[in-house]
Amino acid sequence: MKFSGKNVLVTGASRGIGAEIAKTLASFGLKVWINYRSGATEADAIKESIEADGGSAAVIGFDVSDEAAFIDAIKTIVDSDGELSYLVNNAGITNDKLALRMKVDDFMSVINANLTSSFIGCREAMKAMRKKKFGSVVNIASIVGETGNAGQTNYVASKGGVIAMTKSFAVEAATSGIRFNTVTPGFISTEMTDALSDEIKDNFTSKIPMRRFGKAREVAEATAFLLSDYSSYITGETLKVNGGMNMA
Repeated sequence: MKFSGKNVLVTGASRGIGAEIAKTLASFGLKVWINYRSGATEADAIKESIEADGGSAAVIGFDVSDEAAFIDAIKTIVDSDGELSYLVNNAGITNDKLALRMKVDDFMSVINANLTSSFIGCREAMKAMRKKKFGSVVNIASIVGETGNAGQTNYVASKGGVIAMTKSFAVEAATSGIRFNTVTPGFISTEMTDALSDEIKDNFTSKIPMRRFGKAREVAEATAFLLSDYSSYITGETLKVNGGMNMA
């Protein structure tokens, strides 16, 4: 991959897909800012792993749903490196319940953590990137933001909102040389899916044309492509990494 920028902020990068994105981007020569909210030990371990492989990384802890904290974090990065070249909005939560049992607080907690935080990140990144008229943002959404899913009305709304919002940012930022795209993972092997029973895993994989769960590395490489110069004429698009589950 070829990158014209020099650094990237990855939110929710202390574990899972976010950690793999951080390590992958570091392997391509970017300085990676590893965000975490509560996993300080894990974030430090990712930083040490990146540095052991010859990469450059820094850890920055803040709650992405806290507007002031997000603004301060991007200022810290720009003050340190002179720019913010790339952003990956990956942090998010779930709070699953059937819609009939879901309270407004259950709904809004996920909206704020997943959608509002991505809005703040996109807005503040665009402000920083406009100074150099260069930058690329990838928002990590989900296949269920395109298909819907029972018991996840709040999560689906948040991820569907991310997909739609990304397109608007792409339109507004295009003349400033800044690109916005979305990756929508399907079922990916993580600590969460590893804990599922074999029966449940078999049920899920039977619905995937490629007959397997994806790997976090596969999501990370798709993200790297959309950030990189190799996708310099792609903006406002959604790249589906789901083994063929949603081909529409």
